[in-house]
Amino acid sequence: MKTNRRDFIKISSMGVSSTALIAPMFNWKSGSIETAENPGGSYSRTPTYCEICFWKCAGWAYTNEKGEIWKLEGNQDDPHCKGRLCPRGTGGVGMYYDSDRLKTPLIRKTIAGKQTYVEATWEEALDTVAENLQKVKEKHGAECTALFTHGSGGKFFGDLLNAFGSSNITAPSFAQCRGPRETAFLATFGEIIASPERTDIRDTRCLVLIGSHLGENMHNGQVQEMSEAIDKGATIITVDPRFSTAASKSKYWLPIKPATDLALLLAWAHVIINESWFDREYVERYTYGFEQLKDHVQQYSPEWAYGITTIKPDIIRETAREMAKASPAVIIHPGRHVTWYGDDTQRLRAVAILNALLGSWGRRGGFYYPDRVNLPSYPHPEFPEPKRTWRDAHPGKYNLALEVVSNDICDSTIPAPDRACNFKAWIVNGTNLIYTLPDKKKTLEAIQNLEFMVVIDTMPMEITGYADVVLPECTYLERYDSCRTDQHREASVALRMPAAEPKYNSKPAWWMVKQLAAKMGLEEYFKWNDIEELLSWQLQQAGTSLEEMKRIGVKKFPRAFDDMYFRQGEDVPFNTNTGKIELYSTELAAEGFDPMPVYTAHEEPAPGFYRLNYGRSPAHTFSRTANNPNLTDLMDENVLWVNPKVAREWQLKNGQPVWLENQDGVISEFPIKVRITERIRWDSVYMVHGFGHASKQLSRAYGKGTSDSDLITRVHVDPVMGGTGMRGNFVTFRIEEPEGKEVVA
Repeated sequence: MKTNRRDFIKISSMGVSSTALIAPMFNWKSGSIETAENPGGSYSRTPTYCEICFWKCAGWAYTNEKGEIWKLEGNQDDPHCKGRLCPRGTGGVGMYYDSDRLKTPLIRKTIAGKQTYVEATWEEALDTVAENLQKVKEKHGAECTALFTHGSGGKFFGDLLNAFGSSNITAPSFAQCRGPRETAFLATFGEIIASPERTDIRDTRCLVLIGSHLGENMHNGQVQEMSEAIDKGATIITVDPRFSTAASKSKYWLPIKPATDLALLLAWAHVIINESWFDREYVERYTYGFEQLKDHVQQYSPEWAYGITTIKPDIIRETAREMAKASPAVIIHPGRHVTWYGDDTQRLRAVAILNALLGSWGRRGGFYYPDRVNLPSYPHPEFPEPKRTWRDAHPGKYNLALEVVSNDICDSTIPAPDRACNFKAWIVNGTNLIYTLPDKKKTLEAIQNLEFMVVIDTMPMEITGYADVVLPECTYLERYDSCRTDQHREASVALRMPAAEPKYNSKPAWWMVKQLAAKMGLEEYFKWNDIEELLSWQLQQAGTSLEEMKRIGVKKFPRAFDDMYFRQGEDVPFNTNTGKIELYSTELAAEGFDPMPVYTAHEEPAPGFYRLNYGRSPAHTFSRTANNPNLTDLMDENVLWVNPKVAREWQLKNGQPVWLENQDGVISEFPIKVRITERIRWDSVYMVHGFGHASKQLSRAYGKGTSDSDLITRVHVDPVMGGTGMRGNFVTFRIEEPEGKEVVA
């Protein structure tokens, strides 16, 4: 039997005991927090921005006289949230009080032949990290170290890795989420969508959501703007095999057959061009390749698409007309999680082309030009030039990828005869790679081939059990971070500062990096004494100060130019090879890819199997909040949506627990309860992502529901930019408890 070099270790509740969660009441007349322990008490507030999801809404954290965090609310001046936090944001305080948090540094040791974690001081833990990273550098080169990050602390660890000599810094959100849309829109318009998305939803007259679940993925600003648009009479068109929350607000719900979205998009382009419903002046002035596109889409008629998508030709024409009537105040939404079937860049190219035909890019009610503040980096020497990058592991692949492809880092960690570069050390910050990267088996194989891995997190997520060193990060409510400067209609800066002292023996990322830099001889890249000095210097360069930001939380800056939208008749240069909006992509053609989207059919489920669709809940973010004591009160497990026709065939009942088996024979670790509903097509099932945790240290999340990640073993990689298409997996039902599985009460 093969022995793992790196066994999974269960993290016990080491360290200080938990603090009880108080249930305060607020006296609005006196402005005080009243509890049984603190009658008539007063409160204070500190500025923060949310870390529960990427939207990073700015807000205020309220604390009582004892320094205990009581509640969170939005900052009225914040363009991201307009003073209103979503359910996740208001529940963020549960992250602070979660008794399952990581409490102290841990180091992997082998004692009596068994691998275990032992508690360590920060000095011991950071010495171990520094020594092992230096060993990898001396033996293999700094470039064999990679950083995976999905959190604010990634900025500091990224600077550390750059100073160390490696540029292999990756966020799974690119290859597993938004990468195809950014690559597609860059190839079309010469610019990316970025985050928050530059969609002018509040002024749109027609919003088309194709696999984009506004209201469930809870992108706060977009949900608020969609409500405004509906109040003003905007038409909503939702394309989804499931009757989602957005579909319930729509004039048209198109329950498309899964994996055929590109056929519908091409049919819409066919109708809009052939009926002359496109914005002729806009197309003539700004686009390149219209005649090629016109010839190309002739093969994609609504009648052709009907046989593929099951959407009737008259509905295809009617919805195309709705878009044209609203033009240019129309948005075919590019979506967020768009890695589906492996041809995702081409599907998003079709989305970009439709927006161009309707003249919505750079127009009110379509896509605006955002503004942002660029805070300068604190002065430091130039980072050393890496001798190799992640691209050297697979020369010539993914040349159009705009960021480091996380799954390629994973693949390149597994030794292969034809591979000149292998990664030997991972730094994992705030991302649970066991659930984030598709194909869990491959991720575990890569981990077994590492010489060193350090994980920085607030919670004992599954990935922490494979680390050599675990560093407990304090929550976003207990720390300073870099200021938020994300794009919007107007530039703004938002401050995050500690609302309370860090619980237990946890530390902020900036502090960890500062200590590691000193141990690794990289102090010259981090010359600031502490983060307050760093933030003060940066904010002064932007025309404000740390003192002012502590008072107001958010500072907005007026646009220097009136350039949010194109002016009538304005000549606009685009950052493409032709200087135009490219309906025919010269960049894709130069790389050997189709310059215009071509429909190809995808595989179908075998008899008795159903396509596995997954999505989001407004109460949770990925798998990172499933243990939050406040948010589990809203939703503590996922359920499986099953069409009544399928339920009858299998004699399933509402609430019945079933195990799922995928096309490769993988069976879910835990059962999931059936929800019988007409809101899902008969050829698909649906569940919310992020449940079915196998870490018993997540006391509220362990065994609750099923993990879709466990069942995603077939991955279709986008050849253009490396994105991982995860919706080509199919499942069937196991009614009886499989051997070796368990039901968690």
